[in-house]
Amino acid sequence: METMKRTVTCGALRAGDAGKVVTLNGWVHRHRDHGGVRFYDIRDRYGLTQVVVDADAAPDLRSTSEQLKFEYCVAVEGLVRARPGTMANPNMPTGAIEVQARKITILSRCDVLPFMIDDRADAKEDTRFAYRYLDLRTGTMQRNIALRHRAAFATREYLVGKGFYEIETPMFIKSTPEGARDYLVPSRLNPGKFYALPQSPQLYKQILMVSGFDRYFQIARCFRDEDARADRQHEFSQIDIEMSFVSKEDVFELVEGLMAHIFKQSIGVDIEVPFQRLPHAEAMNRYGSDKPDLRYGLDMKDFAPFARKGGFEVFRKVLEEGGAVKALVAPGCAEYSRKQITELESVAKVYGAAGLAWMKVTDAGLDGGVSKFFAEQAADIKAALGAKTGDLVLLVGAEFRAACLSLGAVRVQLARELKLADPKVFKFCWIVDFPLFEWNAEEKKWDPAHHMFTMPQEQYVGDFEKRPGEVKGDLYDLVCNGAELASGSIRIHDPEIQKRVFRFLGFSEDEAQRRFGFLLDAFRYGPPPHGGIAPGFDRLVAMMAGETTIRDFIAFPKNTLGQSPMDGSPSEVDARQLQDLHIRLVEKKD
Repeated sequence: METMKRTVTCGALRAGDAGKVVTLNGWVHRHRDHGGVRFYDIRDRYGLTQVVVDADAAPDLRSTSEQLKFEYCVAVEGLVRARPGTMANPNMPTGAIEVQARKITILSRCDVLPFMIDDRADAKEDTRFAYRYLDLRTGTMQRNIALRHRAAFATREYLVGKGFYEIETPMFIKSTPEGARDYLVPSRLNPGKFYALPQSPQLYKQILMVSGFDRYFQIARCFRDEDARADRQHEFSQIDIEMSFVSKEDVFELVEGLMAHIFKQSIGVDIEVPFQRLPHAEAMNRYGSDKPDLRYGLDMKDFAPFARKGGFEVFRKVLEEGGAVKALVAPGCAEYSRKQITELESVAKVYGAAGLAWMKVTDAGLDGGVSKFFAEQAADIKAALGAKTGDLVLLVGAEFRAACLSLGAVRVQLARELKLADPKVFKFCWIVDFPLFEWNAEEKKWDPAHHMFTMPQEQYVGDFEKRPGEVKGDLYDLVCNGAELASGSIRIHDPEIQKRVFRFLGFSEDEAQRRFGFLLDAFRYGPPPHGGIAPGFDRLVAMMAGETTIRDFIAFPKNTLGQSPMDGSPSEVDARQLQDLHIRLVEKKD
């Protein structure tokens, strides 16, 4: 088979190229026959070019062209000519020209397609994953992977320009507790021992700070054995960053510049900096979330003062038991049906609310739902909540966290129904002043809210063990449009403070040494103050594209069961392989 090497890509030709003889290589995207004149759209990753086989073309050329079907891989030699004015396609970059074919070579043929390349929407996800090499040919996936590439290049461009070294950390590491289950890798040379795949490079990037590399980053691969979701994968990438001799303000300034650079270079969007700072407690109080979407208002308000005076016993009881009553005004929703309100109530119940009370705002005061219990306070309620005629007041009474989360979920659902979030707007903020510890009610112990290497804020360092519920950590999250993009903190660099944290969290000195000994040992040799952050790269790219699922921005993702239908992983292995690893499979008993 004679191969014709391409001289131009399928997205390059313009009107000024008319008269040139070119060779295209690509796939048959579409084909159609107009009264003996055959048209083919030939595609590569750069675009589409229309190829024409005229009615008076040579017999061997017409014979070859008649064999062409969808996704045949071909080489086309021909003359570039301008399309007649009425035939030009202004919606196509190459729409001003076409290539008059002189020679066509079929490089390879294609079987019947499991789904059409230009219409993947009708294909089930597992089908697309099974034929991922075809899915990746689609315009959607070509654009997604191109966006990912631009974002990765912009990340490296910015950070290297700021004096950072890109340093790789190991994939085979010691298993350490980081929240999710580790993926374990058995060692053939060390029977009975296992490596873990890193959930993050956390300990290693801190070691790099001890090593004197004061500005480190990598686009790191991370692995967590946990249930997959639209914005979560078993293996994923993060922009891992660590810096020495910094405060959180230095981290904020760097990351704000990084985000502005990535968005500008990748999608041409200018990001407003600096980002808003929002304390964790305020975020929960106002928005019912530690990752609030700030593209719209819908602030929640404290309804307790009115609940205490009103006659609604359910709310009174909640307050007597130390709970909270929160209110949310749904603008212009007074005409919501009982069915619509019930649907909102079902959203609230997911997060622990017993129900969702409501009242409609009228010219005369309040009407419907629980309004009769608050009729005498109607004017004050309207003023305090900023409610107007035609609005709907939604109320939740529950334990404080449940009340906030429940009504916060309703807030998000309302914004979706009312289309309040502009998909072209990106509203960043920093969530700060997180609790350092959180109570694990199931195990009756304190756990780290972030990770156990986070420095307590200065005012708590001396006695954090005595008041763990009050302690704020020097940690922070980067949030955009209702999604957490990054978590970070200033780290503990004092080995004595680190040992105190370990003890408080229930690690004996021997256990801490067994699990984290190499870090603690390194901290004996002059560790610098340091801190960092790790934006989720897959989630960031998906957000820039206005999507929520990260699977469409990873070339070869896993499905929700952690499986790859394309290559059949995970799979069984030969008994000999297990024998070499000193592993014997046993049936799991319930």
